[in-house]
Amino acid sequence: MSKDNLFLSGSVLLGALVIGGAILWTVPPPSVRGQNAAAERPAQDAETELPVRWGTLGRQMAETGVIDKEQFLALYAADPVLAKEAERMLTEDVTEPLRISSQNAGLLLNLLWALGLGNKNDVLEKGPMMDRAYGGADRFASTAGWTLARGNAMEHYARHAFITLTPEEQALVERTTKNIYRPCCGNSAYFPDCNHGMAMLGLLELMASQGATEQELYHAALVANSLWFPDTYATLERYFEKRGVAWDAVDPKEALGYRYSSAAGYQRVLSEVEPASGGDGGSCGV
Repeated sequence: MSKDNLFLSGSVLLGALVIGGAILWTVPPPSVRGQNAAAERPAQDAETELPVRWGTLGRQMAETGVIDKEQFLALYAADPVLAKEAERMLTEDVTEPLRISSQNAGLLLNLLWALGLGNKNDVLEKGPMMDRAYGGADRFASTAGWTLARGNAMEHYARHAFITLTPEEQALVERTTKNIYRPCCGNSAYFPDCNHGMAMLGLLELMASQGATEQELYHAALVANSLWFPDTYATLERYFEKRGVAWDAVDPKEALGYRYSSAAGYQRVLSEVEPASGGDGGSCGV
């Protein structure tokens, strides 16, 4: 089964069969270049420090079963560096700021995916994922596709108080998720129906809980998207430069919005500029 058949954009539901290995990142995504202060795409092999700390979240997720530790670590057994980092993220209290790079972006995607899925939050409990028109939250790629839990993924859906937000922090998360898109589909992170959307939700919840500003949330979201979809954002950089706007002058909120970062928005961009590496957008797999 191809990746295109595994994940469908918009509100379309996941098919009956899910192949977990096709949607879990086990190797680093392609590297990207350019590191700027505004609309940032991290440089090849460079790390970007995010204003957030992981703490014991990995250990909590392993203990509750959102992550099956043995299965998760098996994904990275062939890469000693990632294996060590994965082990540390699941067992230790990681007190330094979180760092993301082209090398560990896939690992963090999977960890944040589990966090977004398992954390109790109104976005999951009252948002579009629960719309009865879609037949149940268990049928999306972000839920049915999470095969690394102990038991069924829905046994952990919005069940664990890993992160508790104040009303102001919750409002910030909801406001930003509604404006952050990904090119693999047409939905914002407020409708996290794929792995990237669910991971973005987890990242924003974590940052908001630690006092990050709205600007910092958008900046970190663009860094993450740029590493999860490097070809897309390399192409967007060319698109803006073609119009005389340097990438480091682009507002991250604008770049992440529907006009540029959704599947439809990015297709519009491609109608005006050649893709950076011959691709036509992102996907939810590898």
